[in-house]
Amino acid sequence: MSFERTVILPVDPDTAFALVTDPERLRRWQTVACRLDLSVGGSYRFTMGPGHYAAGTITEIEPGRRLVLSWGWEGSDAVPPGDSTVFITMKPHEQGTALTLRHEGLDAGQSSGHAEGWNHFLDRLVNYATTGHAVPDEWNAAPEPENAIISAEAALAALQLVLHHLTDKDLQRPTPCSEYNVQELTDHLAGSLSMLASALGADIPDDPALAPEPRIARLAQAALESFSARGLEGMIDAGFATMPASVIAGILNLELLVHGWDFAQATSQQYEVDPGLADYVLALARNTIGEPQRASGSFGPETVVAESAGNLERLLAFTGRVPAGA
Repeated sequence: MSFERTVILPVDPDTAFALVTDPERLRRWQTVACRLDLSVGGSYRFTMGPGHYAAGTITEIEPGRRLVLSWGWEGSDAVPPGDSTVFITMKPHEQGTALTLRHEGLDAGQSSGHAEGWNHFLDRLVNYATTGHAVPDEWNAAPEPENAIISAEAALAALQLVLHHLTDKDLQRPTPCSEYNVQELTDHLAGSLSMLASALGADIPDDPALAPEPRIARLAQAALESFSARGLEGMIDAGFATMPASVIAGILNLELLVHGWDFAQATSQQYEVDPGLADYVLALARNTIGEPQRASGSFGPETVVAESAGNLERLLAFTGRVPAGA
């Protein structure tokens, strides 16, 4: 069994090829996080949604014409990494490029499930190629995260959309973190993620020359992939202290989700977070933020919000911020 669909993209074949191979563009329509070695024999790992990881190797590359990769899912017995094959071809079309995706090596049930997924993402690809605007993916909402790694991936998805829309003019704007403007908050977040990635065994240096979104996405991907491989048990030496992995995961969630709100507030952007995700991260925060953290200045005193306040507002208030409705 196989799945096949052709879509028409209003771009030339080289641009269409970039849309399916450039991590920064893949994050606009398909992946939350993306690691891709674009070479024959190179490996890839796509976080297709929180808790869902596609992996395999690239077997053929013809820029502007064709990409072939082995495909499967981490943790799957039915379609493990590399167990099936995805063929993506691009041909010039009067309206731009005809892009065909064919997925082979699936049984009937697997083909049906993958068809739902591919149709979802191909629709998003057409929308992004047509409008040039990235929009939230409802599949990334994570209303009931299974663990703190999955919730951090959902938080990253929300954060990246905000960072994607930052402009050079935004970098000097003040943020709800009074000691940081947007550029300084980006540097702070990059430093935190780089430190956490290193503690988790991912040796990935920060690159301040990158724009905020790819800079943060690159570091977060490395940290989250390493965390997923390691798991949430035991202790982690974070450099400044040795702490339970669960506490480190709580810190990671707060860095991604709460600072996402900080960036959104600084630049007057909407910040879309599922109430279930915010409630889950609030529970993590209650196990992460104590009086020592508030006394050190890392977090301010908890603020008061109205009884009608939503879950995100309650999380923000717990971290010492003053959300709307406080």
